[in-house]
Order: sequence, then C-alpha cells, then structure tokens
Amino acid sequence: EICDDQAPRVIQAVGAAAIDASRVEVPFTAVQPEASQLWSRSCSEELVIPLGRSGAKNLQELRLGRGTNQHALIAGRTGSGKSTLLHVLVTNAALWYPPEELSLYLVDFKKGVEFKTYASRDLPHAKAVAVESDREFGLSVLERIDEELVERGEIFRRLGVQNLPGYRSLSDQPAMPRILLVIDEFQELFVEDDKLAQDASLLLDRIVRQGRAFGVHAIMGSQTLGGAYALARSTMGQMQIRVALQCSESDSYLILGEENGAARLLGRPGEAIYNDAGGDVAANSPFQIVWLGDEERDTTLAKIRQHAGPHFSRAEPLVVFEGSAPVRIEDAGSLLNATPDLGPQIWLGEPVAIRGPVGLPLKRQGGANLLLVGQQPEPATGLIAATIESLAHTLPQSTSDRVVLVDGTPVEDALAGRLASLADEHPGMAVKSWREADDAVAAFHSELKDRLANGQEDAPTRVLILHGLQRFRGLRTVEDFSFSASEGPPAPDKQFEELLRDGPTVGLHVVTWCDSVTNLNRTIARGTLRDFELKVLLQMSAADSSLLVDSPAAAQLGGDRALLSIEETNQLEKFRPYRLRGS
Repeated sequence: EICDDQAPRVIQAVGAAAIDASRVEVPFTAVQPEASQLWSRSCSEELVIPLGRSGAKNLQELRLGRGTNQHALIAGRTGSGKSTLLHVLVTNAALWYPPEELSLYLVDFKKGVEFKTYASRDLPHAKAVAVESDREFGLSVLERIDEELVERGEIFRRLGVQNLPGYRSLSDQPAMPRILLVIDEFQELFVEDDKLAQDASLLLDRIVRQGRAFGVHAIMGSQTLGGAYALARSTMGQMQIRVALQCSESDSYLILGEENGAARLLGRPGEAIYNDAGGDVAANSPFQIVWLGDEERDTTLAKIRQHAGPHFSRAEPLVVFEGSAPVRIEDAGSLLNATPDLGPQIWLGEPVAIRGPVGLPLKRQGGANLLLVGQQPEPATGLIAATIESLAHTLPQSTSDRVVLVDGTPVEDALAGRLASLADEHPGMAVKSWREADDAVAAFHSELKDRLANGQEDAPTRVLILHGLQRFRGLRTVEDFSFSASEGPPAPDKQFEELLRDGPTVGLHVVTWCDSVTNLNRTIARGTLRDFELKVLLQMSAADSSLLVDSPAAAQLGGDRALLSIEETNQLEKFRPYRLRGS
C-alpha cells in the first residue's frame, strides 16, 4: 500500500518508466560502414544513404539519383527527431562516400548551431556551412549551386553527354561529385514577400527541375509546411521523396498527400515514414531513425577527417557563416594584407553571402564621401576603427597627415580614447579633439582651394574623419539671407559644404558618423546630403531609412547588422560590421 506522501514520487517514476518504455533506440552502428568500408561507395548511378531500420532486419535508405527520386522533403515538429535525422544523413553520407564523390552544402536557419560541428571538425565533403543563417546567405548558396548547374551544363554540351552518369563513363575527365544541398527550416527564405523570396523560389525551382541531369540534389527540412511562407506547390511537386516524422494532421496531409494522413499516427521520437512516390499511400514505409548522439557524431567526424589524411587540401576554402558570431577585424585577411597599390579602400565588415569582405574604394569623383548613421555608438565606433585601419594600409605613409581624426566621443564615455589610441599606432595620422573640428575643416578647405587653383588633382589622397557629427555645432548649417558679399573666409558650415562638394575630385574625402537623422538634418542641408553617395546605416526607423537610401531596409536590421548603400552602382547590401579590437 502506498501512502499519500509517496504517491507523487511513484506516479513520477511510473511516468518516466512509461516514456522510456516507448522509446525505441536503434544504434548508429546499424547503418554505418565497417572501418574497411569507409569511403568505399561510388554514386555514379545513385546516392544511397542508410538512415534507420525498417522492420526487424531491413535498413531504410535514402536513394537519390534514379528516375524521379532526386530531391526530398522532411517535416517534423519540435522533438520529433528531425535534427537527428539530418545529422545521420550528413554523417553517414560522409562515411560511405569520399569527397570526390559527394559535396555538401549545409544551411540551418534555426536559432541554434546544429551544423556548426561540420565546420569545426573540418568535414572534407563540406563546401559551405551556415548556422543561424541570414536569408541573404541562404540565397547566395542557391546562387552558387545555380552557377554550378550552368557550368556543368556547358561541360556536358561540350563533351556530348546528357547527365552525370554519362560524364562519369568518360575516361580522363576531372572528378565531378554529386552535390547534396541540405537546408533546415527552409521556409525562412520566404518569411518576407520581397525580391529575395522571389529569387529564392525561382532558384529552388530551377535546382529541383534541372538538378536531376547534373547530379544536384536538395533536401529541405521544416517543422511545418503550412502557413503563408512556404515553398511553391509546383516545386514541392517535383520532390518525390517525402520523410514525415511526428507532425500535425494538416502537415501530414501537406507532406504526404491529401489522402495520406499516416504521419499523424506516429507516436514516438525518431519514428518516421519514408515515401518515394510523392506521397502515394501504397509507398509508405515506416521506419525508426538510428540514434546518433552528439559525442558519437563528433567522434565519427574526427575519424572521417583523420581518414582524409594530413595532406588533404580543398580546391576552394570552406565557407563558414555563423550568424551570431562576432566579426573580428583581426581575422580580416584582405584588410591586413592590403597595400597602397590597391588605392584608397575602406573595409567595413563581412558579407551575409558567399563572397569577399564588404568594402568600397574612395574614388576621385563627386560624392565619394562616406556617411554613417545610427544610434548605436559601439558598432559605429567599430566601423570608424575599421576605416582607420583600412586607410592605414592603403594610403601611402609618406603623405603628411594622410588621415585626420576629429573624435567627438564624450570624455565620460567608455569608448573615449579608443579611436585616438588606434590612430596613434599608425604613422601619418593626426588626432584632434571635438573643439578643433572647425580648424580641421578649415585646414582641409584651404588645401582644397590650393589644389583647385594650382591644378593639383593628382595630389595624395587625404581623409578627414569626423566621429560624432552631432557634437560639432560649428559645422551646423546656418541660413544666410543677406545679399551683400561678405569679407574674409567662409563660415565653417560653408567650408564644410564646399569640402563635401568639391573635395573628392581632388583626393580630399570626408568620413563621418552621426547618431540620428534628426541631428544629421540639423548639421547638413538637404541638398548637401547628395554629396554623400556612400552610406552605412545601422538599425533605424523605416522612415529614416527611406529618407537616406530610398528603402526601409534598415528598419529590419538586427543590432549586429548594417546596410551599405553605394549610389553609383545602386548597391544596397546588408553586412556584419567589424567590431572594435578587443571587444
């Protein structure tokens, strides 16, 4: 007999035992190759990846490359085992196939680090790995694969072959691996009804339609396929392989078909239905996904990397994108290795796409001044610091006062002195206090007049950096309604306007940060704003963003993102700004 005090503990113990009793755990060893079979398979005809156990003895395999079985959709709610399934798929594929047989592009839009281990363990098959990915990076992966489709199409036409097996049958040709694209929570690509979503939809559709011939396969995972933000039905129709885990009744019908609700009956994590006939009920194959824990997975990945050998090298560097990771200027190879031979360049941060660092040249043309706007002092200071370091590498040290920094940071601010200390590390850089802003502008204005009067358009480039434009009251625009000609030099605000307008054509540029659009309008006349054709925006309201760059895009930025606008090329690019050293 159980007393009242013991009853809760007994009920909890029985509940826990019931959960354990319902858990079915198939070890990963059931599907992985023996040590002697590592990298033993070829996918010339078909890519076969064991995923779990179907029945008592049979293995359930993902088979891609034959007939219409080219791409797969995976759906399962939180806790259903979807992440485990994707890890089993990637890890086991890397065990059975060598890198010359299979390349992997791995993109995860979840707020987690599911795929990070494939980058940190240097998986030889991986071409790109993204965790906590931005939509722009996901799109760039699709663009990279689309470029691969075009390139393979040209090769196939030149050689007179129709598909990858035909290419593989030719002798003396370079290896051409199959490409497996895995995107978890792919619906994030479509959360906005914008051009990016439209481009992503078109690219995905092209990949699933044309990938068959070129050995390119897509695996799309999601917690739900319902809602407004989903893959086009025509594209889903091309994906014949469906894997359903525990999910709602509506999702069961969406992934398996309007008459196939079998997935709603799945009752335990890791239990799934494999269907390679577009959801036809007769093709349902229930199976149990093998269990692959984090420790076993990482140990297996280490063995794969060890098997590749110490001399393994990639044809191209592994592209790793970690959305929440800090962007350190100490790791900016392009900046640190730059020389004056490149001409004046400013690097600002890392892209949210597969390409090089985000930056811009300072050309000798009207409007080549850089304006930074945003109320976040630390990111703004980091951007100005990146500007200083960039110019330290790309402006000749022989130029006297090649960079003049006027720092408006309040002395009580925690960031006070950071920029001055950085500038002092590099020769040819002068530091002024905020009280000397008018004098600094006057000196640049005087040199502007000299260069224009003496035809010195090719004189060395110099840059005036005004950090904290809102603090420099002497530069604020003053309306002058007098009609008489004034004697003496122009007022500081007029000198500043002339410097912005005429300076870049003779190699005198201005880089400035202002904390808000309101303060910017107090300092610079509306007409003068056109002399800043280079702009960087931090997070701000949609109205302010539209005022500066004719787009509300800056309203959607997070705290660790910025927006670069270059009017000459109509470029509008989101990027991750470099942080201050040591922050």
